Amino acid sequence: MVTLTIDGKEVTVPQGTTILEAARSVDIRIPTLCYHDRLNPIGSCRMCVVEIEGYTHPMAACTTPVDDGIEVVTKSDRLTRIRQDSLKLILVNHPLDCPVCDKGGECLLQDLTYEFGIDQVEYKAAKVERESQYATPLIRYWPDRCIMCLRCVTACQEIKGIGAISIQGDGYGAQVVAVDAEKCQSCGECLQVCPTGALTEDLSRYKGRTWLVDRVPTTCTYCGCGCQLELNVQNDRVIAVTTREGVGVNHGSLCVKGRFGYEFINSDERLTKPLIKKNGKFEEASWDEALDLVASKFSAIKEEHGPGALAGLTSARCTNEENYLFQKFMRAAVGTNNVDHCARL
Repeated sequence: MVTLTIDGKEVTVPQGTTILEAARSVDIRIPTLCYHDRLNPIGSCRMCVVEIEGYTHPMAACTTPVDDGIEVVTKSDRLTRIRQDSLKLILVNHPLDCPVCDKGGECLLQDLTYEFGIDQVEYKAAKVERESQYATPLIRYWPDRCIMCLRCVTACQEIKGIGAISIQGDGYGAQVVAVDAEKCQSCGECLQVCPTGALTEDLSRYKGRTWLVDRVPTTCTYCGCGCQLELNVQNDRVIAVTTREGVGVNHGSLCVKGRFGYEFINSDERLTKPLIKKNGKFEEASWDEALDLVASKFSAIKEEHGPGALAGLTSARCTNEENYLFQKFMRAAVGTNNVDHCARL
């Protein structure tokens, strides 16, 4: 174990712990932008710099391991100026379009800009036009909003183990590109970890601010993993799916089905009334008429050919509870184990 002092508070943590992790263990906040709990430290934003006694220059808390006996300061006038300058450099070419940005109200860059009182940027840099390209049509890349924190690239490599995207170019001309688009699974992991509005969902035409939507926790129905997600509901319409970090067996991750397979809910193609085929054409019927027909057909087939002649096919678009009731009906009421399920989109 290693003992150090952070802002006058003695902290004891295991060897190999970073200063940022040590500070968080005793509820000392150090501002971060590129850091993410599920990723190895990136150290690109310089927001988490701290002063260490005996060191001339401040060090990044997210990448600096603790050492026995060191004294760390996380708040000072010098550190505030450094963090302000780091934010100003990020904001040199960053558009101030917060009112129309999808991330407005829950953007980490926006929060830090407000916290450190940045109301103007003195630095100037040549405007660089980046191409709005990406590996998947389900995710929109806004290159002018990108702060090159590298979260998306790191998440694609470390969490998903895919490496479909990377950084191309250097300096202000650098941007995120699809280096192997065929590998991309459209899982949205990059979108999930993006701290700004540089990556947004490009599926639903309906957008809602964080304070306008109700986020309803639920369980994804597409397979048996039980991933937790939040349905973003506005005006009784599901307009997006989000997740919370560290919640559920998925810890905030989803596959392409869980994150983007929701538009069927409000589809105009959904049936709202039972249909019965009469004279070769489907006609609308009442629920009583439809259920009586199904019951009579099932009974006749079962009586003549046995329950094994019947099979049931259910859907991932139903809830887990509905799927359970369906298989229970097929096994207990009909008497067959011929039950299957389609988990594809």
